[in-house]
Amino acid sequence: MGVPIDGKKVAMDYRKNLKEFIKKRVDKGLEPPCIASILVGSDKGSLFYIKNQSKICSEMGVEFKSIILNENIAEEEVLKTIDNLNKDKNTHGIILQLPLPKKFNGEKIINRIYYKKDVDGLTDINSGKFYKGEKCFIPCTAQGIIELIKSTGIKICGKKAVVLGRSTIVGKPVAQLLVNEDATVTICHSKTENLEKICKEADILVSAVGKPKVVTLDMVKKGAVVIDVGFSVENGKMVGDVDYYNVLGKVSFITPVPGGVGSMTPTMLVKNTCEVLKGCI
Repeated sequence: MGVPIDGKKVAMDYRKNLKEFIKKRVDKGLEPPCIASILVGSDKGSLFYIKNQSKICSEMGVEFKSIILNENIAEEEVLKTIDNLNKDKNTHGIILQLPLPKKFNGEKIINRIYYKKDVDGLTDINSGKFYKGEKCFIPCTAQGIIELIKSTGIKICGKKAVVLGRSTIVGKPVAQLLVNEDATVTICHSKTENLEKICKEADILVSAVGKPKVVTLDMVKKGAVVIDVGFSVENGKMVGDVDYYNVLGKVSFITPVPGGVGSMTPTMLVKNTCEVLKGCI
């Protein structure tokens, strides 16, 4: 029987040092970390994430600015909002909720964020530094996934890892982080042939495609570690990419949805923002 990875517990354990750092700053009369979150429009998934981010920041003593802009706003106004936050010395981290409404130039808007405040690691500067192995901000979800894998106690070095999904937010960065940990990594996507065979060879399987129960029992190796990043609603319930209850008995460790990766992403967001104040970036 597989062991569910309790993402909430791992996140809470990780937050202890961050909360201590924040408390020491405040006790010295210094300002707490401040994160500004920008949402253009009313995407339900983004609103859910913002609510979760705000709750966790409040619990940790982090100031959280939620900036929600009407989807009919001019692109220049969005850019101006980012410019003002870039100049604001009391705002230490800026995140842009994705996806943006289709009419906007996402690349242009993302890259307007000052790279030293780009705490989700999405700008071209941080992406370039990341893949060159230089000090930078790393996408939060990808960082959280690696911490969850490490929490199981398994050694990543030398393992075969398969990542389902090639997004710039999750798939590609988590694959690179696994390479950095000396795993042998395969990235799969909608055009991959022999997908079932490839997945079944994985010691570590990370799925980030956003399709409910696309990873079935016959796609998973016995004893594998499975990280489910998917998020879908099926029959009114939140489900992941993995057919969780059927797969649970075959794997060694697996993240549930909800209760797995979701708690780690905002934790890494706070961690990255604290690194701004520590002068690490």
